[in-house]
Amino acid sequence: MAFMFENLEVYQRAVSLADAVAELTQHFPRGFGFLSDQLNRAALSIATNLAEGNGRFTKADRRNFFVIARGSVQECVPLLEVARRRGLLEPSRHQSFKEELEVIAKMISGLIKGLENRET
Repeated sequence: MAFMFENLEVYQRAVSLADAVAELTQHFPRGFGFLSDQLNRAALSIATNLAEGNGRFTKADRRNFFVIARGSVQECVPLLEVARRRGLLEPSRHQSFKEELEVIAKMISGLIKGLENRET
């Protein structure tokens, strides 16, 4: 039996993003552990906060975790930019990551808006 949040497209995309970031950062050269760690934490935080938010019972709790997930999306942007500037991420792949982050951010905003429009 799957958890309900596993059926959410935004959750599935967030997990795929975290996996792609893990694959990318495993090839970072020595000396970039700080960037690798922070980028992996931020990317994984998107999916984990979506999952945790879906496990909460109150609308306020759910919203809080969804807002944190959306913040983690924003956190990934400058980290990926530094990776691009340091030559660790080719420009076309950087653009693909940014486009996926934009989609995920919009989907999370939709979840938040949907909660706010719900009666209970």
